[in-house]
Amino acid sequence: MYFWFHPVQIMMIKSLLNSIQSVITLSPAEIDIVTSLFKEKTYKKGDFFLEEGRICKHVGFVAKGLMRFYINQDGEENIYDFSQENEFVCNYESFLPQIPSSKNIQALEDSIVFVISHADLQLFYANVEGGERFGRVAIESVFVKLLQDISALYAETPELRYERFLKYHADLQQRISQYHIASFVGVKPQSLSRIRKRIFTQF
Repeated sequence: MYFWFHPVQIMMIKSLLNSIQSVITLSPAEIDIVTSLFKEKTYKKGDFFLEEGRICKHVGFVAKGLMRFYINQDGEENIYDFSQENEFVCNYESFLPQIPSSKNIQALEDSIVFVISHADLQLFYANVEGGERFGRVAIESVFVKLLQDISALYAETPELRYERFLKYHADLQQRISQYHIASFVGVKPQSLSRIRKRIFTQF
């Protein structure tokens, strides 16, 4: 079923299938449906998966690379989440009702993403047994995380935000700049250095 794919593509597609199959079971025929509906798309570092003011047209699965989610507020870019390998990327607030997005999703590295359009997702739901269940589970988990992330962005202290980063994104410290970590924490880079020093001197 993978005969037309390059070996590296096969590995990435299997990652997508494994993610789906962690929630539902796929038959061989349904695996073919999934691989036909998800299209490979390449994003260069700095490219946008979604820009503010545009409608989110796709759900993506990050096979390789890294994305950041951020809000423009008073001229500042406030990062509220990251999405890396084996994670889905989308702004469901825009995607589900097909309305303009108030948020941005941008590649921080050259990335390979398997994307499925709004229309093709309906085919996935219609032709894959358990497809709607997978969609519901995935969307519910994303919405819960989004609410937590946005709430934390405005309610948590910078120290707690940095601890949140270490808890959920510790492996990204060597992949992203101090500027982007500081943006996630909600401080200037120089303030981040002081926060790190205070936290690590406690241990």
